[in-house]
Amino acid sequence: MSERDVSPGKLPFSLNPRTLTIILIVVLLLIGATSSFFVVDQTERGVVLLLGRYTRTAAPGLHFKMPFGIEQNYNVVTERIQSQEFGYRTLQAGVTSTVQRSTDLDEVRMLTGDLNIIDVTWNIQYRIVDPRAWLFNVENQEKTIRDLSRSVLNALIGDRGISDILIGSGREEIQVAARDRMNRIFESYGLGINVTAVNPQNWEPPAGRVQTAFEDVNKAIQDMNRLINEGRQEYNTAIPRARGEAQRLVQVARGYAAERVNEAAGDVARFNSVLTEYRAEPRTTRTRLYLEMIEGVFADETGVDLIDRSLQNFIPLLNLGGATGGTR
Repeated sequence: MSERDVSPGKLPFSLNPRTLTIILIVVLLLIGATSSFFVVDQTERGVVLLLGRYTRTAAPGLHFKMPFGIEQNYNVVTERIQSQEFGYRTLQAGVTSTVQRSTDLDEVRMLTGDLNIIDVTWNIQYRIVDPRAWLFNVENQEKTIRDLSRSVLNALIGDRGISDILIGSGREEIQVAARDRMNRIFESYGLGINVTAVNPQNWEPPAGRVQTAFEDVNKAIQDMNRLINEGRQEYNTAIPRARGEAQRLVQVARGYAAERVNEAAGDVARFNSVLTEYRAEPRTTRTRLYLEMIEGVFADETGVDLIDRSLQNFIPLLNLGGATGGTR
């Protein structure tokens, strides 16, 4: 039986202990240099651990740490609003988003307080406010958020009738109550997030006759609100106009009243003046008043001749009009 040489072949270069030591030192220096710093983005906060124990939270920027894994960093997005979608999935976001409805009926269908079924698609928006709590207090953060959010919304919808949810103000009340209740629960879990909004996308009864009936009711409510708004608009136009006309009439009446009062006051002053003169010279004043009266009576007449009462004296000199013929 022939013998075969199985010893490894020689390398194209020789490695002595000194060369191996130098290579090892260079590799260690490279590993130490690359593992001794980290960068935190503007939308993030860095959580630094020393041998697995939390030591500090790093702000955005370049930071140094102990190399070789002695200190580890975990960057957490804290300055961006994140969301969880229920009943649908956004496949492509943009000006025209592509949305796919979820096939999981347990995620979509809920039971109302009057034992009706309603299909709900909605989302929540939240922001991580405590990166340390987010990393270490709960093991599966995303699943915890989804399970607790669905539980809260199911409970709130179960307290209301379907008409209140689809037609009345129940939907707005559920939005506010769901956000507050979720924040209380997440805070008790120490999840480190804050829910900023609960947004209903599409709340409707299952397809069929019930959905058609509710759509008719919604159209009737929209028509009612439209007519109410038109009436309010007409009211807001007509009432100020009527008030302005009333104010104008009041001002005209006040002006007329002031004019009549002033005329009466002038007449009283003139009468008092005449009375004073009459008491001083009764005959002269009576004659002057008579002549003024006659002059006022015939002021607009022409061809008038004046004669005395007993027809004994013709007074041609008082021919007021200067024309022949006259009134007797």
